[in-house]
Amino acid sequence: MDFSFNFYSIILTFCGAITLFLSYHVYKKEGGAVRFFGILMLSNAIWALAYGFELATSVLQHAKFFINIEYIGIATLPLNWFLFCLKLSGKEKWYKNKYNLGLLLFFPIVTVLLVWTNKYHHLHYKNYYMDLTGDFPMVHIVPGISYQLFTIYFYTLLAIGSYLLVVKFRKADRIYKKQNYSIIIAAMIPWATNIAYLLGFRPLGNLDLTPFAFIATICLISIAIYRFKLFDILPVAREKVLELMQDGFIVLDSRFRVIDYNLAFKKYIPSVGDNKIIGKHITNLLPDQQSLIDFLNNNHSGKMEMRIQLQNTILDTEADIRFLNENQLSSEAIIIKLQDLTALREEALRSKTQADELQRLNHLKDRIFSIIAHDLRGPLVNLSEVLKMTSSGQISNEEFKTLSPALSKDILYTTDLLENILHWSRSQLKGYGINKEYFDLKTLVVNEVTYHLPSAVSKKIGIVQDVFPGALVYADMLMIQIVIRNILNNAIKFCNENCEITLNAVYKDHFIQLCISDNGIGMSQEIISKLFSGENLSTRGTMNEKGTGLGLVVCKEFMERNGGKLTVTSEVGKGSSFYVSIPVEKEELSD
Repeated sequence: MDFSFNFYSIILTFCGAITLFLSYHVYKKEGGAVRFFGILMLSNAIWALAYGFELATSVLQHAKFFINIEYIGIATLPLNWFLFCLKLSGKEKWYKNKYNLGLLLFFPIVTVLLVWTNKYHHLHYKNYYMDLTGDFPMVHIVPGISYQLFTIYFYTLLAIGSYLLVVKFRKADRIYKKQNYSIIIAAMIPWATNIAYLLGFRPLGNLDLTPFAFIATICLISIAIYRFKLFDILPVAREKVLELMQDGFIVLDSRFRVIDYNLAFKKYIPSVGDNKIIGKHITNLLPDQQSLIDFLNNNHSGKMEMRIQLQNTILDTEADIRFLNENQLSSEAIIIKLQDLTALREEALRSKTQADELQRLNHLKDRIFSIIAHDLRGPLVNLSEVLKMTSSGQISNEEFKTLSPALSKDILYTTDLLENILHWSRSQLKGYGINKEYFDLKTLVVNEVTYHLPSAVSKKIGIVQDVFPGALVYADMLMIQIVIRNILNNAIKFCNENCEITLNAVYKDHFIQLCISDNGIGMSQEIISKLFSGENLSTRGTMNEKGTGLGLVVCKEFMERNGGKLTVTSEVGKGSSFYVSIPVEKEELSD
């Protein structure tokens, strides 16, 4: 083949060769949308190189050979441009549908086949010949129906891709303006070239300027990729990442005006009247935050905490502030990340409360085991030793009768202690339920008074009950029985001889309040404050009766689980009064 290279063929061949080399480099090095751009460069390189050689030959047959090669690039270029634009605008799901992709591939494949077999049907070119009237020989073509259909396909994909880019980058924020301008101008160059061609502006006659236009387009996009780091801070990636974040992000310019934000930021600001955030000053969005403005004026990155007042709540927030310096003299943008600490602090407080409760329960557990190891074991060991000595004849019957009152007290104390431990332990089991029902409070009180009469008589203590008959309450009867039994037991324990214990009940605010009072030794306020915590475990009664304090812990918990409450008033030397409030109706109970 003989070639006579002219200015235009040299430009196309040179640019095509460079584009071919760069397409391989871009495709191998990058990924995502840049990889599509590399394939687009390959299509343009094939077109430019083959067209350059076409313009350098004066033989029609040779020119037809290069036209066949050109169409590999011409047919695939609009497809690759369209795929590149879809990927760049975040709509890659469309071409991932195999039917859509098959439709796109159909036109390029059929077009190439029609061009290669044109001499048999003349559907693509009705005719073509070498025009020698210009400065250099060029092929003049008479388009056929296939050529016209492919032209529609070509410009349809080119138009849709350009539209996607313009819409995408027009909505992007000003921080991306350099990238935006490069992409939009690059997309407009082929259109400007072809509009001029259609309007009759053809200074070079049959010379097709489209490959030149696409070379310029590729150059501008390359600048956007590598000079302005298009794919490092691409708005598409920003949307996919930032909009999924729960923390609020806001970008300010040097005047503290909003130039970007994510959706999560809106929950940190009161309602904006005109619903516009971009362009507003930070003080309009976050009023009464002078500490934030002072921090920003210092021009140093860091973190600070602030409270944001909303309509219905107050947010405890941490602001992480970062200054992006394009150079070291001025700030290009300020990024603020707002993290809601309210939930974290509530969770921390909840964890602390749970930890304190766990520590309290562990402390109580340790005390219970101490009781079991000492107070529960001691009386049983004593009883066992006395029985052994009695059976071996070391103790006479008279001596055993002398010891029996003390042994009886030890057994009674051990029985009460064991009962309280079992009830408390059972109540701590997860899933332990209560059996609430209606029952007559007077009957229960009478039975408990009868149960404690022997102990009261032994200390010459009188018990008077004045609970009105028919007083129905709604609760777990066994739990209420344990509460009354423990309080009566304590009243007897801390009364001197000839004291009196009274039980009376009144109806009060959907509750029946049972008051158990005594005129015994009473308690100080310090003891009352520790009464339901299990701390006063070593308190003994007026006749040296043992006490653990565990019974009142059980009583308090049982009353709370039944929707009632237990309170106490006392004065040293004058006695104590325990108030047991029991619900009378089912509706009053709330878990």
